[in-house]
Amino acid sequence: MRDYIKKDPWNIIEEGFDPALNRISESIFSIGNGRMGQRANFEEKYSGSSLRGSYVAGVYYPDKTRVGWWKNGYPEYFAKVLNATNWIGIHVNIEGEELDLASAKVTNFKRVLNMQEGLLQRSFVATLPSGKQIEVQSTRFTSIVDCDNAVIRYAVRALNFSGKLSFVPLLDLNVVNQDSNYDEQFWVEISRTAAQCSAAITGETKKTAFHVACAFKLAMEHDGDDVSYTISPFSQDKLVGNTVNFTIEQGQTVSLIKYVAVISSLYADKATIQTTAEASAAAAYSKGYATMLKEQRAAWAKKWAECDITIEGDVAAQQAIRFNILQMNQTYTGEDERLNIGPKGFTGEKYGGVTYWDTEAYCLPFYLKTADPQVARQLLIYRYKHLGRAIENATKLGFKHGAALYPMVTINGEECHNEWEITFEEIHRNGAMSFAIYNYINHTGDVDYLAEYGLEVLIAISRFWRQRVQWSERRKGYVMLGVTGPNEYENNVNNNWYTNLLAQWTLNYTRECLALVKESNPVRYTEIAEKTHLGGHEDELSIWADVAAKIVLPRDNQTGVFIQHDGFMDKELLPMTAIPQGEYPIHKHWSWDRILRSCYIKQADVLQGIYTFEANYDKETLKRNFDFYEPLTVHESSLSPCIHSILASSLGYEELAYKFYLRTARLDLDDYNHDTDDGLHITSMAGTWMAVVEGFGGVRVREGGLQLNPSLPKQWQAYSFRITFRKSLLKITVKPDVICIENESDVGIELAVYGQAHNVLGRQVLRLPR
Repeated sequence: MRDYIKKDPWNIIEEGFDPALNRISESIFSIGNGRMGQRANFEEKYSGSSLRGSYVAGVYYPDKTRVGWWKNGYPEYFAKVLNATNWIGIHVNIEGEELDLASAKVTNFKRVLNMQEGLLQRSFVATLPSGKQIEVQSTRFTSIVDCDNAVIRYAVRALNFSGKLSFVPLLDLNVVNQDSNYDEQFWVEISRTAAQCSAAITGETKKTAFHVACAFKLAMEHDGDDVSYTISPFSQDKLVGNTVNFTIEQGQTVSLIKYVAVISSLYADKATIQTTAEASAAAAYSKGYATMLKEQRAAWAKKWAECDITIEGDVAAQQAIRFNILQMNQTYTGEDERLNIGPKGFTGEKYGGVTYWDTEAYCLPFYLKTADPQVARQLLIYRYKHLGRAIENATKLGFKHGAALYPMVTINGEECHNEWEITFEEIHRNGAMSFAIYNYINHTGDVDYLAEYGLEVLIAISRFWRQRVQWSERRKGYVMLGVTGPNEYENNVNNNWYTNLLAQWTLNYTRECLALVKESNPVRYTEIAEKTHLGGHEDELSIWADVAAKIVLPRDNQTGVFIQHDGFMDKELLPMTAIPQGEYPIHKHWSWDRILRSCYIKQADVLQGIYTFEANYDKETLKRNFDFYEPLTVHESSLSPCIHSILASSLGYEELAYKFYLRTARLDLDDYNHDTDDGLHITSMAGTWMAVVEGFGGVRVREGGLQLNPSLPKQWQAYSFRITFRKSLLKITVKPDVICIENESDVGIELAVYGQAHNVLGRQVLRLPR
């Protein structure tokens, strides 16, 4: 755990430059706008340790899988979100010396991520080997108003000299990915051009043939006496830019403003993509820095007005939750159904940057409650559009009749995960897809989604579950063999409780939805039945009902807990406190064989299921299972602490709830697992938001109705959060003696607080005692 980020309610602040922490900071201070993202690399040349990263949404490369190719059904590639053109580069030369923070003496270094406005700011004083000193101040942002644009304002002040200085703004396509299998470069240059105060370059990805064009337009500013600039364009293999030469006087400040456009072939015709990017950069230049900054501030103010969480009396917790909310909004905006949410977002390359089940299980609740319903709907449509590929994935594994297995990892609907125990066995992801449909409809009331998209997905997933189980004569029930649950520290187990539970629920829910659509929209029902050949090969609905009724859900008669999987109770059930402190995390100290034979749980498994279907269990059942599994859980998945925090809140375990909240909230800011350097844990950040709103706030949606059961951690004086529900925007404030519910919309709402019904009219404030 590291503690070098200064505590501040609205800013992420690093003071002093430590090269050993630079890659961590590059992740933490990342910026993005849903269409593109950029790690906090330096604009100027830096020869020290750095993970350069500029990422473009939806652009990927199918890197050849190096293991498993001999297994039938095994993915042929692992999809990588690519490091694309470096558009931030502004090299600086002072009297023949290159500015490089790895060789210069750096003082007064400060890096700030202004979360309120979505700005990355940096300042420092550099003393070059010659003794010359400059002060640098830079500000950059990716616009959330003009999503193809970014802008950098880079200012240099001469502190102890007068002399010649050069800015070299550039676009560099000569980029690599850190984790490519064969150290391959994935980009081929298509075209480039450079002119005075402008440049552009277009690259094409190998194999997938995506085009990405980058362009810039420059403006110069200075204070004091007039400055004469000579600007020379340059163009060479995979590199274009300008060299801006001028003479600077001691005490004078000269600034370069770099207006950038980054456009992919998802949004522009390949034949004209470079001219489109040039026009976009020129439009940003015409708008001007001041206007772009003003619009950026206004757009972020609007976002924060819909989703901010305030915490009084705990700056560390306040800073952390806003950081998490910021990154969620920088990663996904819901404007394009072709895009989704990678575990690292736009902050790093690990996991390929593609979509996991995390989206449905963790991210969807955030967008359901903080954005227009269309944003969450787009996430579901993304999966619907990939249904054909999900059916293909299942067919490769031997499933028939339109059964679908959604991929564990994907960017285009095709499975591309390269670990067999996950690719073939972690099939609970199918349940996350089906529950997401229910979750969306339950929150929004958009029942029409079923007939339009959802029912086809549910039918295909139900067919998978029906074929994946088999009848056990010995147990007189349906069993599911050879699976891996959310707890990846146990592979190839039988009857994972969580997986079987999701299968049971999906089969029942699909039958309910079929009946609903048949009654409400018989024409569409007939279309779907014909399209999917429903009942064409067996009495599917009756069989689904039979499987759901008789599927094995292991339970221990002695303790009354749900058994994680067959054989779990045969293990030596020692609490995690028995593990010596020096052996954490166990995945870095123990052999995989030892981990698999142990009782230790990587992340919530049974408790994940109880969280998902909490309404079906009484408090005693929750307590019994939580008290049993929590001491065995090592939380070496970033997705685990938030679920435990929510359940601990439900049980009144206030200290545990707060402990797990802070762990998940500051996971990246404090580099808790020593892995922030390769990118942030974006989907875990959604879980952090859940820990506040669903945990401490006690927010639940039951049968289409909103319920609140707030608690107040003793470390906090008060807190508030905003949620959107059925067109009502509510600000909920929890204090020691009062709960305040402010309806900030014109739409009234009925809700329950501690089980008591209340009606809150539009623009009304309801105050209730705690």
